[in-house]
Amino acid sequence: MRKIFNYGITRVGIRINILIWKFFLVLPSCYLETLSRPEADSTKKSDPKAQAVKAAKAVKSGSTFKKKSQKIRTKVTFHRPRTLKKDRSPKYPRVSAPGRNKLDQYAILKYPLTTESAMKKIEDNNTLVFIVDIKADKKKIKAAVKKMYDIQTKKINTLIRPDGTKKAYVRLTPDYDALDVANKIGII
Repeated sequence: MRKIFNYGITRVGIRINILIWKFFLVLPSCYLETLSRPEADSTKKSDPKAQAVKAAKAVKSGSTFKKKSQKIRTKVTFHRPRTLKKDRSPKYPRVSAPGRNKLDQYAILKYPLTTESAMKKIEDNNTLVFIVDIKADKKKIKAAVKKMYDIQTKKINTLIRPDGTKKAYVRLTPDYDALDVANKIGII
């Protein structure tokens, strides 16, 4: 077989010779056998069923058919693929009891202010003045006033005093009188 592909000793001939030998080294042995067989074998017509069985057998056993196409990489860095994500199913609870809401209506509204300026607000502007928790926002203050005293508020203004406490001006709707509510609470 070597003599067939020998093209001489020139540089081009040697290069072609090497390329051909590399080609034959890469090919699996089953292909080399088919190349060396005479061509009269392929002209014979066998029944299609036998051909199909033969082809199926070759597909199942052949190593060349199991090639997987390589995914094109667009970045130079490799990141491990995160494949399976399971929900947590702990064997025991990490906390014995669920945490309670520490900022309830009793913690939000600390106490009402009874200074002269606060009294003036009650009389003139229909507004109650409370000292509230520093973490409480206007919506929480509104909900706490509704829960505690069952009154509707028009709007709430807040400020943080120089001593670090938060003051809330709770403006009531015209349906409610701040003086009556203050009497009910026990401010006056």
